[in-house]
Amino acid sequence: MPRLYPAVPAATPAVCGAPRAHGRVRGVPTLLIVHHTPSPHCQALFEAVVSGATTPEIEGVRVIRRAALSATAADVLEADGYLLGTPANLGYMSGALKHFFDQIYYPCLDETRGRPFGYYVHGGNDVTGAVRAIEAVTTGLGWRRAADAVTVTGEPGKAGTQACWELGATVAAGLMPGA
Repeated sequence: MPRLYPAVPAATPAVCGAPRAHGRVRGVPTLLIVHHTPSPHCQALFEAVVSGATTPEIEGVRVIRRAALSATAADVLEADGYLLGTPANLGYMSGALKHFFDQIYYPCLDETRGRPFGYYVHGGNDVTGAVRAIEAVTTGLGWRRAADAVTVTGEPGKAGTQACWELGATVAAGLMPGA
């Protein structure tokens, strides 16, 4: 029977010479931020998430950023937790984030079950469909929500960017050694 999805290597080359166990940098938890950032509003939320995840108080966590259209199953398998970001387009998550999920779902289904995640959604006036879709896919993957979702409609104000900063910090802090 032909393979329906691309093979994912069991291990990828070491990063910075660090030994790897099952494709991950041994002893260094990794947070993968997968985002679709097509607008200044989404960019502001993405930057806040990254700032929170990389604040100096977060120690011993490697943060990797990938655009949704370039993130791979290998990226997901190598990470210990995930942060997802998308605009709400026509009542749904972006096509880019949907494409990401389509590419990683079956190759990552068994090995990533139980891993923590968080997400943020920006919309013009309603994000309900996008939230429902992300919840459905992540539930199917068996991922564990590590923080409440951040939803922002309209122009992100201080409260929205602060909530995204806290989202990034919370998910990253949960990956810190000893957490």
